[in-house]
Parts: sequence; C-alpha cells; structure tokens
Amino acid sequence: MSLPHEAKLRTTAVVLAGGTGQRVGLSIPKQLLKIAGKAVIEHTLTIFQNAEDIDDIIVMMAPGFVPDVEKIVVKAQLTKVTRVIEGGATRNETTERAIAALGEGLAENEDRNVLFHDAVRPLLSQRVIRDCVAALDRYRAVDVAIPSADTIIVTRTHGEDGEFITEVPDRSRLRRGQTPQAFKLSTIRKAYRIAAGDPNFQATDDCSVVLKYLPDVPIHVVAGDEYNMKVTQPVDVFLTDKLFQLASTAAPRQADEAAYRELLSGKTVVVFGGSYGIGADLATMAESYGAKVYALGRSTTGTHVENRADIDGALARAHAETGRVDYVINTAGVLRIGRLDETDDATIQEALNVNYLAPVQIARASYRYLAETQGQLLLYTSSSYTRGRAEYSLYSSTKAAMVNLTQALADEWAGEGIRVNCVNPERTATPMRTKAFGQEPEGSLLSSEAVARTSLDVLLSELTGHVIDVRQQDPTAEASASSGFDQALASALDRQGDG
Repeated sequence: MSLPHEAKLRTTAVVLAGGTGQRVGLSIPKQLLKIAGKAVIEHTLTIFQNAEDIDDIIVMMAPGFVPDVEKIVVKAQLTKVTRVIEGGATRNETTERAIAALGEGLAENEDRNVLFHDAVRPLLSQRVIRDCVAALDRYRAVDVAIPSADTIIVTRTHGEDGEFITEVPDRSRLRRGQTPQAFKLSTIRKAYRIAAGDPNFQATDDCSVVLKYLPDVPIHVVAGDEYNMKVTQPVDVFLTDKLFQLASTAAPRQADEAAYRELLSGKTVVVFGGSYGIGADLATMAESYGAKVYALGRSTTGTHVENRADIDGALARAHAETGRVDYVINTAGVLRIGRLDETDDATIQEALNVNYLAPVQIARASYRYLAETQGQLLLYTSSSYTRGRAEYSLYSSTKAAMVNLTQALADEWAGEGIRVNCVNPERTATPMRTKAFGQEPEGSLLSSEAVARTSLDVLLSELTGHVIDVRQQDPTAEASASSGFDQALASALDRQGDG
C-alpha cells in the first residue's frame, strides 16, 4: 500500500535509553557502560549522527542520568542531538513523552518520520536505517526483524510440576524483533491516544501498539541483521566488545594532492622505525607534502625504541627545533617464529621490549607534546592479532596488546584532544617479513607504500580509537549489502590465514 505523494519529511531518531543495568549487574544504566572505549549510548548516537537519512536525534534517558548523556553529546560533538529528555517509569511512558516532544512546534497537519531505537543496540547498520526510512515512503509503520534460528516453543506452567510444552509454532513464520521501529508520527501518536483509553494497556514495544489499536494499518517488516544485538545480559557485553574490536574502519582519503599539502605543511612528524619499510615510506610521503619529518631507526640514527632515553631525546629534539610535535608514529617491530617452550629468555625479552614496552614508552613520552597540538599517536598491529597461532605466540599476543592499548589511550586522552589509532596491514612486503619468510610470490603481498598511504590518511582524519585494516582485496566486497559487522567478521575470519 503506497502512501500519497508528499514532500520529503523530516526524520528524527529517538534513542530510548530509559533502562537500568540490573540484568548486567551494574549500578549505572547499561547504556553508560563502556564498550571498546566508549559508552554504549555514544556508539549508538554516533551511528545516527553519521546516517544521511537522519535529520535530528532525541534521547530519552533514565531518570537522574540526563547530565551524563549531555556531557557525552558535547564531548563527542554529536550535533544532531537536539534534546536529552528524562524518560518515564515504563517503556510506554517513555515513548509517550517522546511523542509529545516530537509534536512540539509542528503545524496542525504537519507530519514527520520517527525511528525508535534501543540505546543498547550499538551495532545497528546504516543499511537498516536506510531501509527503514525508505519503507516509510510507502508505509506508516515499519518493524525490523530477523528469522529465528531456534525452535520456539509455547509452554504452560502446572503448579510445582513446572513448565510443559503446549505448542511448537512453525519456525518459518517466526521472526525475532529488533529496533529501530519506524512510524509516521501521526500514526504512532494516534495509536497511543487510543491505547490511553484502555485500562489494561501494556506493551513492550511500539509496533504492538499499532497492531492492536490500529489494526487496519499494515506494519511492513525490514530485514535486520544478527549483529544488531541488544546488550542485556553479561555475556552480551563481552560479545559486543569483541565485535567492536574486530570491526575495522576505513580512513577517508583526501580530495587531491593539494589537500595533503595544506594539512601537512608546517607539521612535525616523528617516526620511530623509520629506517625502512612502512616507516620510511611514510616519512618520505609526509616530507613531500611539506611536513618536517624525523625518521628514526636503529640502522640510520642509532635510535633504539627499547631505550627510553633515545625516545625522550628524539621527541625533545623535534620539539626544540620546530616548536611542536603533531604526529608520532611507531612502526618498529620484531617477528620471531617458534615454539614458546623452545624460545630462550633473550628472544622473549626482545619481543616484549620492542613490540610492547617500546610503544608504551613512546606513548608516555609523546603525551605532553601531543596534548599541546591535539595531535595523534599511530601504532601498528598485525593481521594475526585476532587469533593466536602456533609458533606465533609472542608476535600475536604483543600485536593484540596494541589494539587494546590503542582503545584504552584513545579513551584516556580524549579530553586532551589526542587521537590514537592503530593500522592493521595484511601481509606486507617489508624487510622484516623477507627476513622471516624469504622471497614470496610477486603480487601476493601488500606494498609498504600502500600501507604508508593509508597511514597518512589516518593521521589526517578525525578518527580515534580505531583499528584500520589495509588489505589488497576485500573478501566481503560482493556482500556490499551486508552490515559493517558482517563484513568485519568475514574479514577477521579471512585474516586467520595471514601471517
């Protein structure tokens, strides 16, 4: 059933954040719990902030915690958030308050699109948002659902004997409801107005209100996705955090060569591990665009990243000569392959010193300089960080540590405006890899120049706390309609074969 042609309506996302953290075992609302370095609600609001189809956002927050969300909105520069309103005692009461707020300032016959979304579903894809808004061009009510992989049973309790099955519905017709649920404001407002006259009214979602009180209004179903999970139980916190860790981000490319020059001219770049490979290529590129670059390495400048005095001296010199340090990059690393029980103490200590302790010390030493310029620290991980592999125990574990270090520092230093990111290249043609594996088939490896170019884009972006994949081919390119987390998971599984 198509709706009459009408001008494009304004679309508002209402983020429902009235729940508590009781089932997760928290003393604060679960939407304020931090996952992957940010509060759950910040992840959710950022999704709508970045959605082209969303014009503005209203947050319905648990009583007593409105100021917490307002601080997040300001800090994260979530400019589409227009209001943060205290929610009601129930889900229905919260929706009613949102409907009242949405109607303020509207002309008598003016309508708008509204998407109600659970704040604790922070993995929502842009595809689902687009599909919901597009469906509102034809329908007045839209739900999001996925097929049920489990058999659903209907039970009845018989006293102390417990539950017994009374029915097993046909699974092919069953769907698991998600959010957002999307409506014409006039439709959901009318449904709640009628429901208000029912003394027995209660509902756990908004589509059921339309279904019961406006039975002639068809509710269209948009396909959701498995990763649009709701953080409700303790295990959900763990799973969501891991999905965020696996998800990669693409750094935006600059428009042209002139844009790179404009952004890098006069900036100071310090590269540890800049003697060869990715570090050397990155240093050359940055210098060609007008940056003052200090490329430091054991073989060229005698700089040992495992020596704190060398780190301090290099940063102090760069600051003394240029008056600033804008970007600090560490590409230094060692790759030692072998069984852990057969590895000597010196090799273990070397791996820890270079791959883990050196980045930690570089971060500590860089902090005061980057705080002055609101600059960026860029670290590197490896495609082996997602899963430990036999004979890579030291390398894989220290590279996994870089991801956690990146996310932790991005959170710790956000208040000072310091950005921290991590580049994750797949197998790359570098001297370190050649030393470990010898010559490999031509075309089977990424070029160090390609990784350096992406690294430069990351430095010039506003990203922070992200892991940025650099790959020759995207294993999910054919699944462009999939959610970002479908692609992230497929990419992560594909990495398991990488060295």
